[in-house]
Amino acid sequence: MLKEFAKNLKDILNLQREPVGVKFLKVEDTAAFMKDYDAETKSRYCQALMRAGKGEKVLITAKNISCPASAAAFGLKPLPEVLSSGQMLFKLGLFDSPDAAKNAMEGMTRLEQGKYAGVLLSPLENMEIEPDIVVIEALPEQLMWLSLASIYDTGKRLKFNTAVFQATCVDSTVIPFVTGDLNSSLGCYGCREATDVLEEETLIGIPYRELEKIITNLQKLAAKPMKKVRSKEALKSFSGCASENN
Repeated sequence: MLKEFAKNLKDILNLQREPVGVKFLKVEDTAAFMKDYDAETKSRYCQALMRAGKGEKVLITAKNISCPASAAAFGLKPLPEVLSSGQMLFKLGLFDSPDAAKNAMEGMTRLEQGKYAGVLLSPLENMEIEPDIVVIEALPEQLMWLSLASIYDTGKRLKFNTAVFQATCVDSTVIPFVTGDLNSSLGCYGCREATDVLEEETLIGIPYRELEKIITNLQKLAAKPMKKVRSKEALKSFSGCASENN
């Protein structure tokens, strides 16, 4: 089923990166994945996500995670005072004052310290276990259709939650996991500096339990609205009229 879900997402949306499955693991579950997943290479979570989007399998633990902000977000390590105080983000020039940066950090959604021992990342199509979250890095137009598919049968307005920092770990992973709702992010300083995410790419995190419904709705959207939008017929008609009038 995971392979089918991944194929549908890639085929309908023309994705250039693999949809990534993310699973939070308890201590007793991590050993089972040590053989097939890279748990040695030190990296940030956003870099692990980049690698998984290219086909690799990665296991993030307290031992190999190199980003203190994401380590705290996943409950793998406490948040350092230099981050919680806002000093680090202020010195990076991301906020006007330490207080503004502190407010941003205080608003981050984080998992309970010690509740999970690992974060598993794999291309969705090759994952051996049902993920908690599916993260997709793609173009805004592609994420637009995913977002619309999530409310296709309700019309409920979406509310995206971001502080434009910790875009991959908090915005696209922890928040969807905690709330049960998909969440999109514009990216952030960290992931745009440390990974190959393109300037025109953004992110979305989808609770796995919502994925089947979203794909079903996405197929319905692809049958008519998506084709019409991508054909640009309205633009062609306007351009033709404009040319005639000039």
